Amino acid sequence: MSIASNLEALRLETEAVGVQLVAVSKTKSNSDIMEAYEAGQRIFGENHVQELVEKAELLPKDIQWHMIGHLQTNKVKYISPFISLIESVDSLKLLKEINKHAQKSKRTIDCLLQVYIAEEETKFGFDHAELIELLRDDEFLELKNVRVCGLMGIASNTDSQKVVKAEFYELKMLFNGIKASFYRKDEHFSILSMGMSSDYKLAIEEGSTMVRIGSTIFGKRIIKHFKNND
Repeated sequence: MSIASNLEALRLETEAVGVQLVAVSKTKSNSDIMEAYEAGQRIFGENHVQELVEKAELLPKDIQWHMIGHLQTNKVKYISPFISLIESVDSLKLLKEINKHAQKSKRTIDCLLQVYIAEEETKFGFDHAELIELLRDDEFLELKNVRVCGLMGIASNTDSQKVVKAEFYELKMLFNGIKASFYRKDEHFSILSMGMSSDYKLAIEEGSTMVRIGSTIFGKRIIKHFKNND
């Protein structure tokens, strides 16, 4: 199957239920990304700032780039002028840095708050209590150049569908609670990004509005010099 035909099949699935598709293009060549682009894909997700910046410079300017990997504060300045959505915000410190560079770029940067839902210790994100604490924090409320548009989560890397389903359900319930308590009147708080190649069908069943899919589109990845854990 070609990248274009893989994309077409996925789009039929996701568009029918109003779910946005992020093509995870980390470690993929520019020619692979262009094949997806020419098939109509415009949203691409990257894990590493250096790789993201290099691709953004060379590829079409109407691509919407999403940062989906852990973002260090000292790297924010490189992507702040052009990034479309930072999906992996996991601290107030990072939000403040994004806000600072967004001001310099005279723009507002859309962000998702990453929630820790997995059983593994390796994942980043807020737990439930930390998330509530952040949303009530005066420093957070003063940030005018970041816009929180929803939540993101990564399920446990397990063969147990029961575990993954429960984690997605938990995140959806949290999303609903946060929406009702903090963003009831804000239409922009509408994104629940959960689900990757191995579990996106379950994620959609549990209420995901955005899925991040790599290998199902591009085929199994070849690990290069960038560290990966898609």
